[in-house]
Amino acid sequence: MSESEVRRRPGGRGERVRAAVLGATIEAIAEVGVEKVGIVDVAARAGVHDTSIYRRWRTRENLVLEALLDHSGHHVPIPDTGSVRADLTEFVRLVNAHVHTPLGRALAQSMALNHDETLEPARARFWRARLDLAAAMIDRAVARGELPAATDPRLVLETLTAPLYMRALLTRLPLTNDDVQALVNLILTGLQTPAPRPAS
Repeated sequence: MSESEVRRRPGGRGERVRAAVLGATIEAIAEVGVEKVGIVDVAARAGVHDTSIYRRWRTRENLVLEALLDHSGHHVPIPDTGSVRADLTEFVRLVNAHVHTPLGRALAQSMALNHDETLEPARARFWRARLDLAAAMIDRAVARGELPAATDPRLVLETLTAPLYMRALLTRLPLTNDDVQALVNLILTGLQTPAPRPAS
């Protein structure tokens, strides 16, 4: 799709160009690796001028990170097994599997190293999507009476995913099935244990 073709279509041109560029970036990452992705190559794949990419993303690093954020936000489905334990277990496995793909690993590394404030909207979209995943699982569990009504989906999400990213980026240790079960047990035990009353 050429940029002139996009321009002739009424409405939504900016979003179509964005989608084409981000898709082309993911395609390039998959083919040549994140370190070798170039804006000129991405522009050719997307059928747009490289100046359009520079104007919107400014740097190669910004483009790569937003493409990875956008891609990852659409590739971890919401588990719905009918059980909070099974949902959380499957969620951990899905996120862990994604983190260990080339794209997932590149995303984790880029998010850890790229601090450009212009990418905050993309980061916010990514984590909002992740929070929605956690909230859907938690809301169903609360409705079934498996968890307290005051359960905080954000805290559940952060507690579940932090060990996955630590292992992927820092310790490089595999996450075994026993580890997954232990992590889910830890979360559920903590959520179902009444908070201590403050001293009077």
